[in-house]
Amino acid sequence: MNAAVSCKNVTKRYDGFVLENLNLEIPTGTIVGFVGENGAGKTTTIKAMLDLVHPDEGSITVLGEDSRNLSRKGKEKIGVVFDGCHLPKELKVSQVEKLFRTMYSTWDDVYFTQLMKQFRLDGGKRVKDLSRGMQMKLAIAGALCHHSELLLLDEATSGLDPVVRDEILDIFLEFLQEESHTILLSSHIISDIEKVADYVAFIHQGKLVFMEEKDILKDTYGMAVCGKEEAERVPKEWIAGSRTSAFNTTLLVRGREKVSHILHREVPAASMEDILLYLSKEDAR
Repeated sequence: MNAAVSCKNVTKRYDGFVLENLNLEIPTGTIVGFVGENGAGKTTTIKAMLDLVHPDEGSITVLGEDSRNLSRKGKEKIGVVFDGCHLPKELKVSQVEKLFRTMYSTWDDVYFTQLMKQFRLDGGKRVKDLSRGMQMKLAIAGALCHHSELLLLDEATSGLDPVVRDEILDIFLEFLQEESHTILLSSHIISDIEKVADYVAFIHQGKLVFMEEKDILKDTYGMAVCGKEEAERVPKEWIAGSRTSAFNTTLLVRGREKVSHILHREVPAASMEDILLYLSKEDAR
């Protein structure tokens, strides 16, 4: 499968933080959930893909082009939404459309009008008078209506109520109906990732811990609640994380079928939230 985005050995150094030797590929035609704690390097990675920050080492290819030298045509294929609406607050929604039209030669008035109706956006309202949910819908409409092939979304659903989030996630799934379309969705809302992502990329303290198919993660990781003697029977190389209380030990295990055989009982699948929480606490590298 071709990669819409390919990061090879990407390193970016700041005082107190290093995005270190990142190797990440975003397969074309998929949604990749990009997760990690605040400050893990998600936004730095996305900005590097857009050449808003310049890596100290490594290279990034976006839609077949070097990210440092994207052509105008290449840039018009990328839709970007950051956390919050960064459009001029005094403009009316109808004026925002005119602004977008001057920016993109591929702008689609018909599609924007369609999304305006679908999103229930009032063209006469100013951006500052829209709710946060409506502002984010406007930003997403702007990202979609120049016929993007790649959406880079950095906490685009953050701070939205569940109903609005669910509506926006459905829009992303509609976007993926075209085989050439791809989404990188950075979010700390794990339920959103579980709903729509095909792959999950987990970054921790500037290092990529894993990039894996969501369904394989669910099949692989399990949560085993054990007594002390039982926990000691599980090989250490199968233990991804642990938590001990006065009464028992809870293990995050890789290969839950194998651990089920050792413990002589079924080990339930771990939730995505448990996987990320335990790996973070284990200072995963």
